[in-house]
This record gives sequence, C-alpha cells and structure tokens, in this order.
Amino acid sequence: MVIIKTEKEIELMADAAKVLTACHRELRSLIRPGITSWEIDNFAEKFIRSHGATPEQKGYKGYPYATCASVNDEICHGFPTKEPLKEGDIVGIDMVVNLGGWLADSAWTYPVGKLSQDAERLLKVTKECLYLGIEAAVIGNRIGDVSHAIQSHAEAEGYSVVRDFMGHGIGKIMHEDLQVPHFGRPHRGERLREGMVFTIEPMINIGSYRLKIDSNHWTARTIDGSLSAQYEHTIAIGKDGPLVLTEQD
Repeated sequence: MVIIKTEKEIELMADAAKVLTACHRELRSLIRPGITSWEIDNFAEKFIRSHGATPEQKGYKGYPYATCASVNDEICHGFPTKEPLKEGDIVGIDMVVNLGGWLADSAWTYPVGKLSQDAERLLKVTKECLYLGIEAAVIGNRIGDVSHAIQSHAEAEGYSVVRDFMGHGIGKIMHEDLQVPHFGRPHRGERLREGMVFTIEPMINIGSYRLKIDSNHWTARTIDGSLSAQYEHTIAIGKDGPLVLTEQD
C-alpha cells in the first residue's frame, strides 16, 4: 500500500534531507585523486552523526557501511575500500539519512579529477535523465510516465538503463511499497497523487544494461565492464508539481 504523507511529515523528511544534502555538498571538494572511498565513508558517517542524524544504510540487512561507494563499472551498492581513487575515475556516493525517524535518500556521481569525454558525457546524460523523470512526476501522471521519460532520453543518447534496481517509496522506512522503474511504457502503473514521496534514481550504462553481483552479495557491476553512473533524489508530489527534497543547489 502506498503511504501518503502529510505536509508535516514531508517537512520532517525535508529536515533529514537538509543533513544529507549538506553532506553531499561537502563531498564536492573532498573527492579528488588519492582519496579512498573508505575515507569518504568515514567522513560521511561522522558528518551525519554530528548533525544529530544516523546513517540508515549501516546495518540495513547486514550492510556494513554508512554509504554505498560505486566506482566506474560498479552500478550500485559498492563497498568503500582503501584503494585510492585515480584521476579520471567516477564514484557514486549513495546515502540514506535518518533524522528523528524520518528518512531521505540521495545518490550523486562525482568526477575524480579530469574525466574523459565519454565519462563526462555519461554523467551529464544521467543527470538529465533524473531531472526529466522528476519533470514527469506530477499529479495525474503515472509511474510509467516517469519511467518512459528516463528511458527514452537515455536510449536516444546511446546508453542503456539498468533494469534490476529501481526507485522506491520512502518515509519512516527505506523501501516502501511504491516501485519506480527507470524504463517502461507511458500511461502505465500507479497514478501519482499529492503526498506521495519516493526516490527517482536512474542508473545509466555506456554499454549493456545487464549486470553481475560481486562475491560480497551486494555490489552490482556492469557485465561488460563499461562505466555506469547514478543520480538520485527524494521527491514529494505536491499540488503545484514535484518538490525535490534532496536538491543540493
């Protein structure tokens, strides 16, 4: 059952989002060649806790870290490591913040130093996919309209859309019932109503959308070793359009 949020509940989620987005803003200057994703994870956990919140991912179904840190061909759920990031890498940092029992979720893919043209274009198009999906998230539309907006743009640019992971409802728990695929046909699926809160989080690959799971049983990576990028926002459906709770700017 899709849980509709009140204005007050959305405000509480927005408070959690403020902590999350402040952390993402700090990461912009922190991420550079030579830093490790282990150091990024430690920074994020300390930042979140110092603001009176907790990292919801840590301990979720046994997940051991405060963030997911997915590098290059890792699609999502990458484990932070002590291997230094290199010039030209891309790293996706995904965090869920719990503040007072209410959650916010956002992932952002960061360049490590100067990127190749291929990597730079992938990040640009993936971010465009996110915001095109958000534009379609209005009262009266359906989830399929969001999905189709993302897929049609990604594929028109020559990329593929990951099928195995999707956006989701969110509130007091990380994954509520609503599912938000990033591919599909328009005018299908759940109709959008005021008070729905969910994530849109397209994962876009340069090569095939097919994936494999690492031996840690968490990390998904492209089956052909191609680059993958992800951008994610938590949004609320408002009467005047979508409200991006996790907007960084």
